Amino acid sequence: MSAAPAALHTLAVGTDGPRIAFLHGLFGQGRNWTQVAKALAGPDGTGARALLVDLPDHGRSPWSAEFSYEAYADAVAATLEAAAPGEQWVVVGHSLGGKVSMVLALTHPELVASLVVVDIAPKGYGSLDRFTGYIGEMRALPLAELTSRADAEARFAEPDRAVKAFLLQNLRRSGTDWSWQANLDLVHGDAERGPASLIAGFPDLGEVSWDGPVVWLAGAESEYVRDDDVPAMRALFPRTRLVRVRGAAHWVHTDAPEVVVETLRRVLRAADPGPAA
Repeated sequence: MSAAPAALHTLAVGTDGPRIAFLHGLFGQGRNWTQVAKALAGPDGTGARALLVDLPDHGRSPWSAEFSYEAYADAVAATLEAAAPGEQWVVVGHSLGGKVSMVLALTHPELVASLVVVDIAPKGYGSLDRFTGYIGEMRALPLAELTSRADAEARFAEPDRAVKAFLLQNLRRSGTDWSWQANLDLVHGDAERGPASLIAGFPDLGEVSWDGPVVWLAGAESEYVRDDDVPAMRALFPRTRLVRVRGAAHWVHTDAPEVVVETLRRVLRAADPGPAA
């Protein structure tokens, strides 16, 4: 008998309205979606009840011994069920979180009212080559020598200031000790698998599909979602609507936050989450 999934760390935004959960990408945290969640909740907090989830191996959530999209989805499902027993959610997932959200809808359909997938497709991407440089930079940071966050920033090799800030949000200080919140060893081990990477891949769940409404937000400047991905998307999610966001690359919610917020408002208006079946 398998153990119950460990509780994931979450941050709640909003006091009333439909429920919406946010799942971040690799090396991200739930709080990356704070501004979008606050915009949806509105000044009085009644526009939506958002839950910003730290996925396993990220933020303040527990670490895993090995990576599995199914296990991630199970942990998210347990977290959503505990937060609002018997209710359904609009689920938003970006990149890694987008794949988790797809698996969640396919394996725990009773929890999902509608799905918004941000710039990722249900396919294998070959390897984690896009991230190996970041992983190397993080592993090279001499944690035992750090004296301050400014010292960490000065020593960190990443030249892109936005990427540096994004990655260094994973650095945690406890007294004089520094550590990575993200399970860097797990991600590094998966990257070492090359084309067999589980994180870059997508699980074979058999002959399944989910017939709820799905909005696919793809960055027009990104290569993550291609036109030839659409048949696979619609095979799993027949009610898919693909929207390409002009001027946005992979981090669509950072590049075009107004478009993302307005899209999510429309999704929330269309959704009518009720008791789970």
